[in-house]
Amino acid sequence: MRTTPATNMDVKRLNRSNTLRCLLTCDKISQPELAQKLKLSWPTVLQNVKELTALGLVQEVGAYESTGGRKAKAYAPVRDAKLAVGLDITQNHVGLVLVNLSGEILRYTRKKRVFSLQEDYLMSLENLLTDFLEEGEGEKLLGIGVSLPGILDETGERLLYSHALDIYDVETKQFSQYLPYPCIFMNDANAAGFAELWKNPEAENLIYLSLSNTVGGAIINGGRLYTGNNLRAGEFGHVTLVPNGRKCYCGKVGCLDAYLSAKVLASYADGNLAQFFERLRDQDQQAQGVWTEYLQYLAVAINNLCMSFDCDVIAGGYVGAFLEEFGGPFREMLAERNTFEHSGGYLKECSFKLEASAVGAALMQVEGFLQTL
Repeated sequence: MRTTPATNMDVKRLNRSNTLRCLLTCDKISQPELAQKLKLSWPTVLQNVKELTALGLVQEVGAYESTGGRKAKAYAPVRDAKLAVGLDITQNHVGLVLVNLSGEILRYTRKKRVFSLQEDYLMSLENLLTDFLEEGEGEKLLGIGVSLPGILDETGERLLYSHALDIYDVETKQFSQYLPYPCIFMNDANAAGFAELWKNPEAENLIYLSLSNTVGGAIINGGRLYTGNNLRAGEFGHVTLVPNGRKCYCGKVGCLDAYLSAKVLASYADGNLAQFFERLRDQDQQAQGVWTEYLQYLAVAINNLCMSFDCDVIAGGYVGAFLEEFGGPFREMLAERNTFEHSGGYLKECSFKLEASAVGAALMQVEGFLQTL
């Protein structure tokens, strides 16, 4: 999300983008306040506001009370001037979200769809999108961000392999051939990590652990996603947790995924994760035992991440969304494993408890728009 301007034109573009970013964090603000926040000259901010207003991204919303001189005009962002859709494709479901320029979720849905590269499945994505969008929203749409459970190349044009979808070396344009908007593609865990970075823009270093039907992660280093030498960084689900342990879907044994996938918990409630947590609410003894064991493995995994990267860890995904309610003893488990102090405070709650990957993919479209203003 951080860019280094190279030319005067780049500086102007960055200043204009940062002006809108600042406005998007406010309900309303005056130009003098904007100049102070951005540490820019008043004439520069005035010009930026004029240009953003002409683009329909900012509007004048009255004036502040006078303090003795001319009343300062109040400006507000037009958050819904542009929209983006996030599309999360998994083995058995498709998730859709609609976000505005502030990254606020305006609407979301999740539909059961068994993945296939057959034409009827790919055409169904267009039908889902058509049903999802309301009248007039398509005209404001920047594009679609598509999150996929697998390793993509640097351009996002090829899905190199996906154990979860059981496909290898596929052009990503196959997924979007029936979608009538520009599409960008990214790994699902990286997308969720990007969403957390959007909510925490000052974060320099951060680890995101996605606890969904597959386990993955994202590494934020220096305020950017770190993808590694072979684009495989953050594949925490295939770190060995228990040598010679349970078999993982990847074909190896003892992987973290085999112990911390949401499916592990859902398997004790007829495949329904929400029902598992309902059983916890009802103080079901079997569910409580399963949950305690799950947390013990999770404490090992998260402590290992903290010891390896020396930064905060966010646990998200399907299971991470329930940790605030059901993670009571968990921080003490983390504290007991912490080598340097008796604290589990390095674990942070996820900002997005629903459709984090879809949100992050949509926000990549928003970010691209903001960077090219």
